[in-house]
Amino acid sequence: MPPSDRPTVDEFDLKILNLVQNDNQTPQREISESVGLSAPAVARRLQRLRATGIIRKDMAVVDERALGRPLTIVVEVTSENERLDLIDEMKRRFIACPQVLQCYYVTGETDFILIMNAKDMDEYTALTRLLFFEGGNVKSFRTCVAMETVKANGAVPL
Repeated sequence: MPPSDRPTVDEFDLKILNLVQNDNQTPQREISESVGLSAPAVARRLQRLRATGIIRKDMAVVDERALGRPLTIVVEVTSENERLDLIDEMKRRFIACPQVLQCYYVTGETDFILIMNAKDMDEYTALTRLLFFEGGNVKSFRTCVAMETVKANGAVPL
């Protein structure tokens, strides 16, 4: 997005964003007291921040281990061919897979970095067949299984 098309944010917006990044269930009354605005003003700002896409999504962060899905897997994927239609097809395939939590199209030796979640290695093995072998245009992939989550879902520094 060109700089002239970007939504503007002021100091109040930044303060509000700092609060809701850490807990988007914070009551608007508490936010208003913290930032020095009325609750209706905070509500209008939050609505604008959502409408302009600065706040992209409100969601809960769940404990994957508590839900029986303990594996976090980082996968580097290298394509066979970098033709745009083939890359776009890979993107669609990764977006459609619920076990792919994050997907980055990157520069360097590899083309994609995927952050995946699986209940066990059997599920991950099945996913590799579907996404990388049957899906096509994958030259190679490299898997790293996380041993411990040190930091995840961090707030954007403002």
